[in-house]
Amino acid sequence: MKFYISLILTALLSFALGMYLDWWSIAIAAFAVAVLIPQKPGKAFLTGFIALFLFWGILAFYMDVKNEHILSQKVAELIIKSKSSALMILLTALVSGLVGGFAALSGSYLRVSKTKS
Repeated sequence: MKFYISLILTALLSFALGMYLDWWSIAIAAFAVAVLIPQKPGKAFLTGFIALFLFWGILAFYMDVKNEHILSQKVAELIIKSKSSALMILLTALVSGLVGGFAALSGSYLRVSKTKS
């Protein structure tokens, strides 16, 4: 149950912080949720990764469809030398998932070190 609550809370907090702060605020959200909801480090990483992978993947797909794949194709051509907007969305989701996962892992380790002291 904690897993699903952490997933939803991380995604919602990331959305709320993303409206007012820069993209890296997703790390703050994942870190805070991992500190507040106790989980093992591996599970915390998985929670942060899945929550933000799905959140940013869906958000990138929605924005991509809204502008008819124009921006994602141009950026994909610059970064990965291909006009694949799907690959660019996957890369975006992967990067955000890794940021969220490592932030949640850090929060979980902080919580573990607090309880051992």
